[in-house]
Amino acid sequence: MPKHSQVVQSRSPMAPPKSFLVSRLVFLTLLTGFVLLPVYVMISSSLKPLQDVSGKFQWIPSGLTVQPYFDIWKTVPLADYFMNSLIVAGAATVFSVVIAIFAAYAVSRYSFRGKRLFTVTVLSTQMFPGILFLLPLFLIYVNIGNATGIALFGSRTGLILTYLTFSLPFSIWMLIGYFDSVPRDLDEAAKVDGCGPIGALFRVIVPAAIPGIVAVAVYAFMTAWGEVLFASVMTNDATRTLAVGLQGYSTQNDVYWNQVMAASLVVSLPVVGGFLLLQRYLVTGLTAGAVK
Repeated sequence: MPKHSQVVQSRSPMAPPKSFLVSRLVFLTLLTGFVLLPVYVMISSSLKPLQDVSGKFQWIPSGLTVQPYFDIWKTVPLADYFMNSLIVAGAATVFSVVIAIFAAYAVSRYSFRGKRLFTVTVLSTQMFPGILFLLPLFLIYVNIGNATGIALFGSRTGLILTYLTFSLPFSIWMLIGYFDSVPRDLDEAAKVDGCGPIGALFRVIVPAAIPGIVAVAVYAFMTAWGEVLFASVMTNDATRTLAVGLQGYSTQNDVYWNQVMAASLVVSLPVVGGFLLLQRYLVTGLTAGAVK
């Protein structure tokens, strides 16, 4: 055999041993089971009658029923909580995305005094824990209401502004990086075609940065949808969101665990479904936007 072929064979990658493949398969199987175990507990508990979930947990249900999925709408006003969460999270997402687009475009494409200070300040706001702003925001909303009559405390508007202060800094910082990756030659080509700065933004920059915009929208929506601390303080019975409303299934004498699990599944389905749809859009958005 020629020496060259011997060298090539000696450098060829070796196949992993069979014991390694078996160990990896066992590890991945155990990891999958560990991840899916809470999902099984949630689904099985939501299909059990109340007496089966009040005592010791039973891995195999003695009987199955879909009655908890009908009772969740009667025990607490879940539909009202769902609507409040949808309005608050949707409005916070829209405002966060729109403001972040204009702010990130200005930072990415223009030079102005204090530009570096602005970006550092925006990023530094993520260093502080959210609970640090609970009391200041509470006092601000109460004082504004006493001085102007504008009811921010206990209203959807106040909760939207609260979530906007959390999601907007990170949204701006994320979109700055996406806008910087878009070649400036596209801006110049748009200006040659007669577009102004706003036209170049919405006809060139935004389509090319669709993945970043979708990621920002998902982040802003998830921040507002599942938040508990500020929603429990800044809302009342009329503006309560889902994250806080799920506590209504707990009474002084008992906890309706089957309804809690059923309501948790119902609340999670729109978020999971929307994320699965946007996941495909995240992959194809950049290419489609650049070609268009």
